[in-house]
Amino acid sequence: MSSNHMRRWKIAGVTALTVIMLSISLYVIRETQQDARDSLPGDSDVTFVGREQCIDCHNSAYEKWLGSDHDEAMAAASEQTVLGDFNDALFEHGGIISRFYRKGDRYFVYTEGPGGEMAEFEVRYTFGVEPLQQYLIPFPGGRLQALPIAWDAEELRWFFLYPDTVITPDDWLHWTRNGQNWNGMCAECHSTNLRKGYDPETKIFNTTWSEVDVSCEACHGAGSRHVAWAEIEPMGRPVVADYGLIVRSSGIDNRQQVDMCAACHSRRSEVGDYDHGQINMMETLQPSLLREDLYHADGQILEESYVWGSFVQSKMYQNGVRCSDCHDVHSLQLHKPGNELCLQCHQADTYDAYKHHFHQRIYEGQPSDGALCVKCHMPEQPFMVIDYRADHSLRVPRPDLTQQIGVPNACGQSGCHNNETVQWSVDAFTDWYGKARKPHFGTILAAARANKPGAVNGLIALIESSLYPAIVRATALNALQGYPGEQVANIMRRALNDDEALLRHTAVEGLVAGGPQELVNLLAPLLFDPVRLVRLQAAVRLSAVAREYFEPYQLEAFDSALAEYIKAMRAMLDFAATGMNLGNFYARQGDVEKAEHYYRTALEVDDRFHPAKMNLATLLSQQGRNSETEQLLREVLEAYPEQHAASYSLSLLLVSLNRIDEALIYLARASEGMPERSRVHYNYGLLLAQMGKVAEAETALGKALGIEPQNIDYMYALIDFYVRRGRIDAALELAEQMIATYPDNPLGHNIKASIERR
Repeated sequence: MSSNHMRRWKIAGVTALTVIMLSISLYVIRETQQDARDSLPGDSDVTFVGREQCIDCHNSAYEKWLGSDHDEAMAAASEQTVLGDFNDALFEHGGIISRFYRKGDRYFVYTEGPGGEMAEFEVRYTFGVEPLQQYLIPFPGGRLQALPIAWDAEELRWFFLYPDTVITPDDWLHWTRNGQNWNGMCAECHSTNLRKGYDPETKIFNTTWSEVDVSCEACHGAGSRHVAWAEIEPMGRPVVADYGLIVRSSGIDNRQQVDMCAACHSRRSEVGDYDHGQINMMETLQPSLLREDLYHADGQILEESYVWGSFVQSKMYQNGVRCSDCHDVHSLQLHKPGNELCLQCHQADTYDAYKHHFHQRIYEGQPSDGALCVKCHMPEQPFMVIDYRADHSLRVPRPDLTQQIGVPNACGQSGCHNNETVQWSVDAFTDWYGKARKPHFGTILAAARANKPGAVNGLIALIESSLYPAIVRATALNALQGYPGEQVANIMRRALNDDEALLRHTAVEGLVAGGPQELVNLLAPLLFDPVRLVRLQAAVRLSAVAREYFEPYQLEAFDSALAEYIKAMRAMLDFAATGMNLGNFYARQGDVEKAEHYYRTALEVDDRFHPAKMNLATLLSQQGRNSETEQLLREVLEAYPEQHAASYSLSLLLVSLNRIDEALIYLARASEGMPERSRVHYNYGLLLAQMGKVAEAETALGKALGIEPQNIDYMYALIDFYVRRGRIDAALELAEQMIATYPDNPLGHNIKASIERR
């Protein structure tokens, strides 16, 4: 055999041996991996382990996190954590002088307590660190209450969080009451693995956490499976998703990451304890839409929105930008200073140039921040007096919208041109960029807020365009509820199948159906929706429907969702609104006893929560309990005279009791206070006509018809008014209008014929 052949045989032999050896090794490794995989805890067994378990492997991340706002979100009061002056410092607000002092290593405040009595309270925890620090005080029933006197960490002074307000001890917002309760209002986002633990029967909190601050597992979820995986020798570690972590944080898109952060960084309400690893934030959280009390009509922040509601409006979000593109996820600091941060994506010669922003870097010999991107695109405004928050909608300044709909603009917000007129800003923009301006959804939402009839088409256009952010479309859908009609009903029905859960949820709430079977046909499919809040909302809307309208397979999902809803609501009965929601739920089901119970439960939490009083008044009125109804409505008006709906309800009650003179007083107030409510003017006009106040009656009925010119009841009432007063020509003209509007309705024709026979 030649040397070449011999060499080939040797090589083949070595190769074969290697293959065999490798095969054995791979087999052993696979077996080891399987054993390791079997040793990892399952989903139900995963526990929180604490950051100490993370430090050895993730020391760099730990060092960045240490001292961050997350790290210092909450801490036990100590020499190291308390920033405020507790050296017998005095602070006065609203005539109350509070004193801050120490006893050894403990911290105290002497201030106004429950019932207005001055008393001593121990500070148990610090809350936050900069630009301000609050202090938490233990109360009976497991409660921690947040003191409204906070420490300014920059100016080194005490200040009151509501400087222009004197908050009385009976007010929900008083620091001893539920508006300042840490357990329900704040805790979930300031500690790790927070479980509120509220018992609605005893009204006691058993609130627990695994770590007092926002630590590793607050974002990554319970870590025991990951730790078990990491403790296996590297060669023997099984291939498991996300290294055994509950929350996937790598290889995710911007929506998934933003939803993770939105668990805390959003204005939302809770529907149960937060579930780590949930795919959609709406599994346990209901985000707020662009409500009038939270946002300007164009989506700019009005009240604290905690970023999410702003950011998801932005073109940045629509184009894949995520929180971590700007913020380090552990230190929370910006990656780069000033415009350098924006220039990670935007070209400097285009956007960081005078030809773009028209602002000098040096103005009158001094450095100017007018050329900073954030000054125009992320204007700040203060919350909690001194905490300046940037608007994350990253919008283009629009002084023209300030002129049109009264929203702010960056020119007058950023402390640069506050003394200039809006017209000055408009002229500057026109000079720089020309006259052309893109349409903005703000003009449509502003029209809807003003209840302008012409807003309908604009709202529909917003809803049906995928170019607009989901939060804008859902807000438009919610506003559309104020415009009844078949076209609107069809839009609501179509939105039930929208790709966005936020729209499906909103559509369920606003849906109008022709009867119980149609309601079931439309909503029963949503009992199987992949998003929990949509399922629960569908079940709540269907809760008043008799079971005979459901298919057997639908009932199981229906009952499951209802049980889940009731459980979630009962866990949150420390909020008055939750008690009212359960009251409404049982009222729809016809369970009067339970409805009354939960309305009163809401009022036990906050005895001035007028929506619950109004709903309870309605419930009692339906039972003929008139004296109790009247008392409740008068209590609402005593506390909130501007609640004109209470004046209207009281007027109708007084009419039913034949106390006409009193009824007229309250109906007049309602008519003046709710000029957009056609039904109020209608009833006011009828009552005035009954009392012989002819001119005033005609005015009121005319207002009602002016608001709803196609309302056949209003037409009929005004025609009758004219006929009774011998104004036949006016009556005939309105009858012709009725016929033209409703040609197939015999009423108009009969009225016309009757008038002509006179």
